[in-house]
Amino acid sequence: MKELSIANKVATAEANEFNVFELLSREINKLQLANNIGGGNRKRKKSSILSEVQKQGSTKLPSNKSVLVLGDNATGKTTLVAKLQGVENPKKGSGLEYAYIDVKDEYRDDMTRLSVWVLDGDPGHKNLLHFALNEQNYAHTLVILTVSMTQPWYWLEQLNHWIKVLSDHIETLKLEPGEKEEARQRLITSWQSYCEVGDDLDPGSPVKRTMRNNSIDDDDLLPLTDGALLTNLGLDIVVVVTKTDYMTTLEKEYDYRDEHFDFIQQWIRRFCLQHGTSLFYTSVKEDKNCDLLYKYLTHRIYGLPFRTPALVVEKDAVLIPAGWDSLKKISILYENMHSCKAEDYYTDIITAPPSRKTVSNREIEIQTEDEQTFLARQQEIIKQGGQVRSESPLRSQASKALPRTPGSAGQNSPSRKPIDVKMNPVTPGGEGVLANFFNSLLHKKSGSPATPPGAMSTPRANGSDSLLTPDKLSVRTDAAAELDRLARSVKKDVDFSQSEC
Repeated sequence: MKELSIANKVATAEANEFNVFELLSREINKLQLANNIGGGNRKRKKSSILSEVQKQGSTKLPSNKSVLVLGDNATGKTTLVAKLQGVENPKKGSGLEYAYIDVKDEYRDDMTRLSVWVLDGDPGHKNLLHFALNEQNYAHTLVILTVSMTQPWYWLEQLNHWIKVLSDHIETLKLEPGEKEEARQRLITSWQSYCEVGDDLDPGSPVKRTMRNNSIDDDDLLPLTDGALLTNLGLDIVVVVTKTDYMTTLEKEYDYRDEHFDFIQQWIRRFCLQHGTSLFYTSVKEDKNCDLLYKYLTHRIYGLPFRTPALVVEKDAVLIPAGWDSLKKISILYENMHSCKAEDYYTDIITAPPSRKTVSNREIEIQTEDEQTFLARQQEIIKQGGQVRSESPLRSQASKALPRTPGSAGQNSPSRKPIDVKMNPVTPGGEGVLANFFNSLLHKKSGSPATPPGAMSTPRANGSDSLLTPDKLSVRTDAAAELDRLARSVKKDVDFSQSEC
């Protein structure tokens, strides 16, 4: 009774913002005076209690705690961590992401940072797990397993997969002898010592936390409920179901009913009971249970207060603290399950929907021609003088719009005006010779030979030309030479000559 009275004085001093250490000093002086009179055993007992209270009053929040987040891709891991941080626009990384959450103890007026590791869902990144969970932080790590309500038919495979990944990784850790067993026993004790909120003493005070966690004798612990902690990894685990707002979509598009959601809930609660985990249904979009998840994490890691009891009424906001659930409580869900039973295999009831068929009438993919084959074919066309060139639609329309009359030399066709170019044999590339060549071709097709430059626009009275002069023969010779050169020139000159024809 004397020890409890001292604890109550400490709590009262905290509530009234008194100096706790001054009060403890007074009590220690009183007890030291009484201990000098009393026996040695009584002295050691009271000194131990006072040392424990003083230790709890002066200890700051530890800085070596961490959270490891595991789950498949697209289960909302990054978004969930950003919500716990208070970040609006999360940025997804790759491999192993690191973040931290600010944690504040209102009673001690202390603050620390909680490290958060987020492992990518790709199995190829499992080798990065030893950076987040190793021999140094094994006893100080809490694990979050995420699954998404958008694909409940994958929960069985995903949760079993990540539990196996976690178990296999723990086996590779070179822990001290007895450290793993000590962690497992600590988890069992936390389950057995779970108690409901609502005690007279403030559950958030350091004294209450000390009395709750340390003053319970092993003889007073209740035995584990049936089916609890059959798989004990020694780690505090929280299973988080994300995107519960998608339940309305499951009802509309996949014809899910209440009994489907009851079947899902009873299955995952039995899974959590077997592995000793907590369970949270969350929705970042609708802000459901996110704040409670933050408070629960700080409660499990730092012993900060958590006054919210289990929530099982709302199907999209379920909250099951570790140590609360049992097979008897889960069996209440069986009453609403008519078309299925709890013993049914999970994927037989919650089946994956058939994949939607892709559209088959899509356009046929066009294969490009090999570059060398295309160039070889163009080379053959050039050697043949462009005779196999296909007719251009524009050329066809122009020919229809401007019909040619046989024997006309350009009087009835404005497009057949001779090119008035001054011939200069010194022009680079033989441009003068090229102009003579084109003029000769134009008048040759219309039935008249080329004329001298000065007489290009002079019409013929009888439609015939005079005999060829030596100058005209020279032009014809130059034209023949130019034609032979163009046959071996680049494709650009050939196309130009054909467009003028």
